[in-house]
Amino acid sequence: MFRPTYPLRTARLTLRPVTLHDLDDVCSWQGRPEVFRWTLSGPRTREESRSSVVAMAGEDALRAEGDCLTLAVVTEAEVIGTVELVWRSQTDRTAELGYVFHPGHGGRGLATEAATALLDWGFTEVGLHRIYARCHGRNAASARLMARLGMRQEAHHVESYLFKGEWADQLVYAILASEWATPASSPHGQPDGGTPGPRASRR
Repeated sequence: MFRPTYPLRTARLTLRPVTLHDLDDVCSWQGRPEVFRWTLSGPRTREESRSSVVAMAGEDALRAEGDCLTLAVVTEAEVIGTVELVWRSQTDRTAELGYVFHPGHGGRGLATEAATALLDWGFTEVGLHRIYARCHGRNAASARLMARLGMRQEAHHVESYLFKGEWADQLVYAILASEWATPASSPHGQPDGGTPGPRASRR
């Protein structure tokens, strides 16, 4: 089992497990249509957000292949988003990164800072070999975030999945442990958007 020593802290953020007390903050972004612009799911009611929070609250460690670790991203006592790692392959030491942030907190580099902390934990504490992330082909904000994290574009799958009744492209970015820079040399503080990757809003 791999479980961070909580909380994880960065210069401006605290990363910790989601709790039921986070419902109001989570509702503040899960009810917004723009958050789900590039995801297969849509805005949530409060009860749907409650179910989402309950599910995320149980995702506090990587216990077996297929598990998801989801962390609340907190600044000034407010949960402004979540970042997650899905353990895709134990043999190949591979995980998938996901994220979702309240759009009102975009442009300050907070998503980059939070994702950097989770990537660093995955490489240095879990011993992952490769971490990848995916987004809709037109989700420019998510693609820029992945590039800021040092991930390189590995693939552009053309019309690879059905998205709201239309065939859509998908971009795949990845980074290897051997390519990973330490947090001290990572691009903290650069502007980023609040648009999620596809995994982060799957619930």
